[in-house]
Amino acid sequence: MSDTITLAAETRDRVGKGASRSLRREGRVPAVIYGQNREPTSIHLEEKALVKALMTGHFMNSVIMVDGQRTLAKDVAFHPVTDRPVHVDFLRVGEHSSVTVAVPVVFTDEEQSPGIKKGAVLNIVRHELELVVDAADIPTEITVSVAGKDVGDTIHISDVTLPKGATSAIDDRDFTVATIVAPSALRSEGADTTDEAIEAEVAEAAGETSADDADEDKAEG
Repeated sequence: MSDTITLAAETRDRVGKGASRSLRREGRVPAVIYGQNREPTSIHLEEKALVKALMTGHFMNSVIMVDGQRTLAKDVAFHPVTDRPVHVDFLRVGEHSSVTVAVPVVFTDEEQSPGIKKGAVLNIVRHELELVVDAADIPTEITVSVAGKDVGDTIHISDVTLPKGATSAIDDRDFTVATIVAPSALRSEGADTTDEAIEAEVAEAAGETSADDADEDKAEG
């Protein structure tokens, strides 16, 4: 489960571009807290503390206590040149509210994949999974094992073991999370990246591998 992050904040007396620029010059980052049918609260945060929280790697899928309020970060805007955070949107949540969060996927056991041992490549289609979970039980990451996966194998969301109580936010299809593909089947830049196209390429790669194996058997015979 993700650790709770705590950020100190102060209420903003003034809003607008001029006031926001003034805050940023002072090392502060404008932000807003909204949700739960309450009036939005304009606040500002210390930039150094915010950057430290962002560097944890799980800022976007952690409960964040801001100004004594339980929130989730919904959006962080960055300066296009300096990459400094310039604004944050926080959504109020209850302790056990059902929330939708993007959770990173971590793939393991690549050394136990026959396909990867043959030189195939783990083609990650989803680096994150959108999950509906209890706000008190947000996972830090989702672990997916590729043990036993061969060339042409596809890992769908139905193959992934989700934490108790968590469900996929996408529930209308069994979408692709990752595939094991031969290097020649890797997509070129700008190619079709839909699940259907990926699965078609995987099937083609698997067919090529089977044909190569058959040719080798004939040659040996």
